[in-house]
Amino acid sequence: METLQDAVDEVAERAGFSGVVRVDRAGEGELTAAYGLADRAHGIANTVDTLFATASGTKGLTALAVMGLVERGSLDLRTTARSLLGEDLPLIADDVTVEHLLAHRSGIGDYLDEDTVSDINDYVMPVSVHELATTEQFLRVLDGHPTVSTAGERFAYNNGGYVVLALLAERASGVDFHELVRTLVCEPARMVDTRFLRSDELPGRAALGYLSVDGPRTNVFHLPVLGNGDGGIYSSAADLSAFWEALFAGRIVASERVAEMTRPRSDWPEESRRYGLGFHLHATSDAVWLEGYDAGVSFASLHQPSTSVTYTVISNWSRGAWPVVRVLNDQLGI
Repeated sequence: METLQDAVDEVAERAGFSGVVRVDRAGEGELTAAYGLADRAHGIANTVDTLFATASGTKGLTALAVMGLVERGSLDLRTTARSLLGEDLPLIADDVTVEHLLAHRSGIGDYLDEDTVSDINDYVMPVSVHELATTEQFLRVLDGHPTVSTAGERFAYNNGGYVVLALLAERASGVDFHELVRTLVCEPARMVDTRFLRSDELPGRAALGYLSVDGPRTNVFHLPVLGNGDGGIYSSAADLSAFWEALFAGRIVASERVAEMTRPRSDWPEESRRYGLGFHLHATSDAVWLEGYDAGVSFASLHQPSTSVTYTVISNWSRGAWPVVRVLNDQLGI
């Protein structure tokens, strides 16, 4: 009878998977395995402790940092973006709120509309990526995108909205966004290896992101030099297991806030899922997950409270994670 390890090994070999897979059940490790190379030029292998970029997986941490400020009274879900933006980003409508942005129901224009990008490796930032290290520097990228729908009218996944949330969090608290994520999310979750890293000075434990399954070209010219509200934090498989445990134990924000964030706010039939506030939700079950996809990055980390199953698949090439995710969903009945 094929074991879970056998199934993952087979798909990893067949698909050329590069990254780490971890599965926990009721808090106990069932599978942890590393495949491929973190640095192809120097032949450095990925290990179970390697740090990987998570792309849009960051959005869940951004949402939690914002909700942490809500708990502390610095923000409210009804706070309007305009009340903190002043004269910046004038095309954002007066009635767009923090809650609209968290739920991807703001209707604002997006600097990266994924529906128009046929190959994620083809997308390049509209400004030089080395100029995108602080939240305020993203104003040039966020500006000039007209409203596409009335606030609250419909769900439309929006990357720029989460950078706007980072900006609002900074201005409401007076604290740098990256520091907010560290103190409000990573520290209470005991995510000791999770942080925003500059792509031009990665530490030795961090994997480089690659644009193809076996080529030498990295993603260094495709992404902001330092991630922000919509993506780019680095993490490890162990930290992501710690994250889910802390989240549902109420150690990051109160349990009632977690319930509110993981309550379905929108159906997303095109992707066969639903969405809450910063979290992807299964179409029919209670499974909740973070997901990221960008040039040189593919990532999914899921927790299903009813079965106490958690898994993380984190890869350092653009499409590496998805074959493994499909096998895990099948094997684990998700």
